[in-house]
Amino acid sequence: MFFRRFFLPFALVPVLAAAGACTQIEAIGEAPKPQGASPAAPAQAAAPQAPAAHGKTAAAVVSPTSTQPAESLSEGMLYEFLLGEIAAQRGKPELAARTYVELAKSTRDPRVAERAFELASEAHDQALALEAAQLWYQTEPDSIRALHAVTALMVASKRVDEAEQYIAKLLAAKGTNTAAGFMQLNRLLGRNPDKAASLRVVRRLAEPYPKLPEAHFAVAQAAFAAGDEKAALEAIRRASALRPDWDVAALYEAQILQTRAPAEAAAGLERYLEQFPDKRDVRMNYARLLVLDKRYPEARKQFERLLADNPGNADVIYAVGLLAFQLKDYEVAERNMERLIELNYRDVNAVRYTLGQIAEEQKDWAKAIRWYESVGAGEQALPAQLRVASVMAKQGRLDDARAYLRGIVVKEEQQKVQILMAEAQILREAKRDDEAFNLLTKALKDNPGEPDLLYDQALTAEKLERFDVLETNLRTLIKERPNHAHAYNALGYSFADRNMRLDEARTLIERALQLAPNDAFIVDSMGWVLYRQGDTQGAVVQLRRAWSLRPDAEIGAHLGEVLWVAGDHAEANRIWDEALREHPDNETLQKTLRRFRP
Repeated sequence: MFFRRFFLPFALVPVLAAAGACTQIEAIGEAPKPQGASPAAPAQAAAPQAPAAHGKTAAAVVSPTSTQPAESLSEGMLYEFLLGEIAAQRGKPELAARTYVELAKSTRDPRVAERAFELASEAHDQALALEAAQLWYQTEPDSIRALHAVTALMVASKRVDEAEQYIAKLLAAKGTNTAAGFMQLNRLLGRNPDKAASLRVVRRLAEPYPKLPEAHFAVAQAAFAAGDEKAALEAIRRASALRPDWDVAALYEAQILQTRAPAEAAAGLERYLEQFPDKRDVRMNYARLLVLDKRYPEARKQFERLLADNPGNADVIYAVGLLAFQLKDYEVAERNMERLIELNYRDVNAVRYTLGQIAEEQKDWAKAIRWYESVGAGEQALPAQLRVASVMAKQGRLDDARAYLRGIVVKEEQQKVQILMAEAQILREAKRDDEAFNLLTKALKDNPGEPDLLYDQALTAEKLERFDVLETNLRTLIKERPNHAHAYNALGYSFADRNMRLDEARTLIERALQLAPNDAFIVDSMGWVLYRQGDTQGAVVQLRRAWSLRPDAEIGAHLGEVLWVAGDHAEANRIWDEALREHPDNETLQKTLRRFRP
């Protein structure tokens, strides 16, 4: 079923927040700031106290005792300062930024350059912000803040190799925490689509620190993101050898292994816990891997050990309850969640919402509605109301569900959009796709260009074979939101599933993978397009990875089909049977089985 693969919440990540281009890495290698410390004075501090008499030179920009350049303020410069500030006050930050950049070039005053950077960031002008940040760093080379700004903007501009020298200076700067810097390095580089380039840079940055576990950890992260599992394992094992009790490294090694060998990942965590039995997070993840490997009795023992070692610890009880729910151990999940209510857990609404989900999963509709309706005001309030409507629809009370949704009172436009999308989802689940499409069409007239609605209508259009609407909407979304991984994926998969424009489909899916390399459905799409192009072995590799990331029915249908075509009928049947046990009514899976084993 095409729609189910892609119905995910839409998120936006701004390329450059106001004055925030460097905040993404402000903590990289940076020592904690003293309480009450404030950033350097903005450029306004450099403004003259009074203009000079006509035809004379005004007072110096800074006092003679200042370490800043003592640049005389001419009438022309005064005019430029005033022009820049007036433009900023009138809501024209780009004009103000350009004015201050020119002033920074002439004055060589770092405070002016910093002000130019702030204004360019506010204007969302990445190129101008980078120019200003470079001026700032050139005029104040000891400023860590200026160095952060240049580094972040270099990476955001996809100039990772050029950024390397600046990152190296950040890691080696006096008073900085180099280990912490390496731990945050891949977050900084995450926006760079060229993962091989990021790996190359991280390796060079780590070379001067062979005894630093965090440096090897950074290499492991970059290698895994670049798809080099062997290099990732080598690097993370070096980190563990340097610091054997480091649970972060043990968990990351398990994460790498989990994609292809969950049993091996579990064995690694078991060995670690034999040496360091008190590592709670490791035990929690060990339990999760045991369940993935279908070793339920052993997983339950780990739950019991966690609770015994942490009696009365509400956070542990909550974590065990959530894990049990995710793994469909509803008895354990419900018991722990109800205990949290007795303990007056700080986020009782989240607990009540989860109890509603547990009841809904077991088709105890009345209990589910009671729990959802008990959720009070706050973050969970609207999602709980949307679930009430969904449960009503599952009971066959579609009209009641729609009336309930229309009775929800919200103030924010985005919340109104969520309610509309929930109603469309209920209609689709009731096989009333035409009504869902019309509802979304009307909503788009009222909210033209709204990204969530565009995406939702596109995928509803696919169910009606309105491929023109699907393509138009998704291309519009890609143009307006170029980092929307699921828009690329949905369009590429649509082509691949219809066995058309396969080269373009692959390009679109490859772009989606760059943006979200570990999304199971996008990995599945890559396997499917490779299968359509005749690369059966390559398809098996990708589809196995997708299945290990998320054993979804549609992924199982695809993997089984490709294995069957490759001649491995026994393995295909095993995957299909496993998918059937969890999702017996899945439309895509049923269609696949009718074709291959009627």
